[in-house]
Amino acid sequence: MNLLRNNIPNAITCLNVACGTLAIMAAARPFTITPIGLQGYQTAMLMIALAAVADFLDGFAARMLGAVSAIGKELDSLCDLVSFGVAPAMILYHLTSAAHPDSLMPLAAALIAVAGALRLARFNVDTRQTTSFIGLPIPANALFWIGFCWFYATHHEAVPMWAVAALVVLLSWLMNSPLPMFSLKMHNFSVRAAWPQYALLAGAVGLIVLLGVTGLAATIVLYVILSIAAKLCQD
Repeated sequence: MNLLRNNIPNAITCLNVACGTLAIMAAARPFTITPIGLQGYQTAMLMIALAAVADFLDGFAARMLGAVSAIGKELDSLCDLVSFGVAPAMILYHLTSAAHPDSLMPLAAALIAVAGALRLARFNVDTRQTTSFIGLPIPANALFWIGFCWFYATHHEAVPMWAVAALVVLLSWLMNSPLPMFSLKMHNFSVRAAWPQYALLAGAVGLIVLLGVTGLAATIVLYVILSIAAKLCQD
């Protein structure tokens, strides 16, 4: 019974990487209709979203069952790299290469996975990131690319390839930057203490209502701005 209980969180974590792998598969044919009735890039985004749900639930289950383990932590990082590093990189690559078949610049998407691996490695050995983050968390990076790629899929003519490459470099740097970023986990529910979290939640709702899926990218931009503002207020 204890063996079963201790492996429930790991099983949920494996659902994370399974969804991430399915996202990579779907992204390879971005405009082909998949069996669930969505285009490939849309299916890939849905799989990343499901991976994010599993990523939340595995930690929750581990704490509830008292099954936190070193193996679970390492497994979680490996799965996150696939689902939130490689998968969004593949969506961006296939969308940009379809729009620019004769350019090498879409290969810049590989930097998303490289920076994600560095981010996760740093996170695993950094004891300062228990209640907040240093640098953009890799799931937030994935959400940005979901929102951006949703827009790019139908408006690629309005976004030059050099701008996409610049965004890849910027977001990759943000993941490994020294910028302090707040966590959505609130230990104090007062508005004075948790105003960044409340502002982000309210802003996210408004941006997604106004912009749809593209609002996810705008929400991550807001997250970065609010983190900078929170840091300035502390200083």
